[in-house]
Amino acid sequence: MKGTFYGVGVGPGDPELLTLKAVHAIQRADVLIAPKTEKKEESTALAIARPHIREGTAILDLVFPMVYSAHTLSSAWEANRDIICELLAQGKQVVFLTLGDPMLYSTYIYVYNLLKDRGFSIETIPGITSFCAIGSRLGYPLAEGNDVLSIIPATADDAVLDKALAGSDSVVLLKVNRNFDQLLAKLDRSGLLTTAVMVTKCGHADEEIVTDIRAAGGQKVNYLSAIVARRPKA
Repeated sequence: MKGTFYGVGVGPGDPELLTLKAVHAIQRADVLIAPKTEKKEESTALAIARPHIREGTAILDLVFPMVYSAHTLSSAWEANRDIICELLAQGKQVVFLTLGDPMLYSTYIYVYNLLKDRGFSIETIPGITSFCAIGSRLGYPLAEGNDVLSIIPATADDAVLDKALAGSDSVVLLKVNRNFDQLLAKLDRSGLLTTAVMVTKCGHADEEIVTDIRAAGGQKVNYLSAIVARRPKA
């Protein structure tokens, strides 16, 4: 009998924010896949899930390089796909851990696309996103009434980013570690800077909340950072 492949969202950082369904999948797993972008890194998703892992569960570190060479990307990812397929063919229950939600800007999406036509059973278990956790953590409503909320990767083209900022009542900005100072200027021009809050590593022991993000200008920003902002009410 073939195994099942589970994509499990472990949330933003607090191990208590995993759903019961996610915990049950982790506890039943024969193999846990802890994805990394580099060999030297430790998997943040694995660290979050660790309190729920039963003793004896096999943990497989797989590197999914974030590179711009199509050949390097393809060969590494296809090799990982073959490893996963072999485990599933052996009847293993395989859990792929991912930060936040599996279907939102996640490595899991690409793995899912590589596996979905291979004849294996796949189950995706949602997780709490960083920005939903930030809203609850700060008492910061992300949207209310007829507000338009936009979730924007700050790496988007300038024209796309400017249009989204101008047309939204509230915004969530992800991947803000690149071109941070330019992003602050865009928020200022859009009238969203005064309400903006940045949270780094939400739910982790070293979480950082920056309510005056102007003060963060010129500094290096951690990849696990998100900004929430909303247009001031009249």
